[in-house]
Amino acid sequence: MFIDPIQLMQFGEGFDIKKVGNSSSMISAPQQGNGQTLFADIFENAIQDVIDTDNEVQQSKYKFATGQTDDPHTGAIASAKAQLAVDMLIQLRNKALDSYNEIMRINL
Repeated sequence: MFIDPIQLMQFGEGFDIKKVGNSSSMISAPQQGNGQTLFADIFENAIQDVIDTDNEVQQSKYKFATGQTDDPHTGAIASAKAQLAVDMLIQLRNKALDSYNEIMRINL
């Protein structure tokens, strides 16, 4: 029985988190139907939500400053959404780190 050696992970310009763990020599995370890992997908969606809500806040501020909007409450709503998106991403990060630390404490 041959055991495949551990492969060096390259973090460079062409790095794609979805490809990590997809080779036959590595243990991979649970797969969704389309082949993407669930764990990476959750974080990518959370990061994209933060980016999207920040863009929405910036557009709302611009429209309010230039007088292009009739409803100033949209800026407050967009700011609240952006804050919730950031809080969600921080909590996801914290839970992932807690899980990692817990796994590292396991004695085999």
